[in-house]
Amino acid sequence: MKAPPADAARRPVTLTTPGPSRLGWLDALRGIAALVVVFDHSSYTFLADFRGELMPQFNTSRYGIMVFFLVSGYIVPASLERRGCVRTFWIGRLFRVYPLWAAVVALLLVARLLGVAEIRDFGTRSVVSVAVAHVTMLQELLGTPSLLLVLWTLSYEMSFYLLVVALFTVRLHQRSAATSVLLAVLAAVSVTVGLTVPPSALSGLLGTGPLVASASVTMAVAIGCASSGSPSLRRLGGVLGGVLALVLVAFNGTVPLWESLVILAVMFLGTAVHRAENGRSGRRHVVVGAVVVVVCAVGSAYGYGGDAPFTRRGWIVAFLLAVLTFGAGLLMRRRRLPRLLTGLGAISYSVYLVHPVLLAVVDGTVGRRRHDDAVLEVAFFVVLLPVCLLTHRYVEEPGRRWGRRLGRPTTVPISDRDD
Repeated sequence: MKAPPADAARRPVTLTTPGPSRLGWLDALRGIAALVVVFDHSSYTFLADFRGELMPQFNTSRYGIMVFFLVSGYIVPASLERRGCVRTFWIGRLFRVYPLWAAVVALLLVARLLGVAEIRDFGTRSVVSVAVAHVTMLQELLGTPSLLLVLWTLSYEMSFYLLVVALFTVRLHQRSAATSVLLAVLAAVSVTVGLTVPPSALSGLLGTGPLVASASVTMAVAIGCASSGSPSLRRLGGVLGGVLALVLVAFNGTVPLWESLVILAVMFLGTAVHRAENGRSGRRHVVVGAVVVVVCAVGSAYGYGGDAPFTRRGWIVAFLLAVLTFGAGLLMRRRRLPRLLTGLGAISYSVYLVHPVLLAVVDGTVGRRRHDDAVLEVAFFVVLLPVCLLTHRYVEEPGRRWGRRLGRPTTVPISDRDD
């Protein structure tokens, strides 16, 4: 009999639910979120007038990313609990996220060298500092503008991974509902008492270079220790990574403190829903927790927004619709969904990362439209999706296979796409 991983939980949890299309609804949600995010960014170029009227009423960007965060929260921690092995979890995450990330960044840099795309100005920051910050994927929390705008959400994803591992190593991973509520309440309290943190406050205090260096070393040590065979080192590494994530999110984010906390609360709410669906926690507690998270999030946005409709009304509508979309998907989880939608969800990571590069090339060559052009908006999607099919097949899938091979996953898979 094969021995369990060295850092397996004492009583490993197998999170499974029968049904061949059990994760189809998650792919459908990813597909919807990807389409909305692409529309949000492409409308700058092709539908600027319409976008200007829509955003104060419905922040499409926040809608898309909140759906993505709920889905990530629902499934990513389940991957760790299913395997019961931190080392395997990190290998899976790294090979899931980095290959396409590296390909897209390289493609953007090539486009810049060819003179067909522009990249963001990093000011006086050194090339090494910018590169290291991006490699950690925490660049948005390290005082470094993201090379691509969409990469800022990956900084919060990485922070979530660190926190999930931290809770797992100290055996508090079953408290996801309580964690979600705590983060949401802290967000509401921060707005109520008027607690604000300047953007990238730690970078301003310590300097971007030193912060990037210290954070990257800390992250490497945390992951290495948490993936070791020693229980003490695993706990040390987990806690170290969790503390790093909390400090960066709270004191060095570029979005308001309350929103940073709400983002984490939303992801842990997704985790709590998954646990309830698999009988690992009471559904009543999750429902109560969800109500608290929604009320705190909406209250925080309302209290913070003031007279800024883009922040207040647009954010609140987007957030509520994202929660309702996730809830609708959950209710339809046992139904067959259109293959077109689930297929789009399967390539959603490619759609999310590739579309800004294509937009950068469009902006750098033909420029943005002075007047709304719905035909060009549709044409952009027509060009984008086949490209994403190729990047999914030849970049994402090989990376996943390598991750599964090196991580030696357990024999009880959730699915071939357990992310």
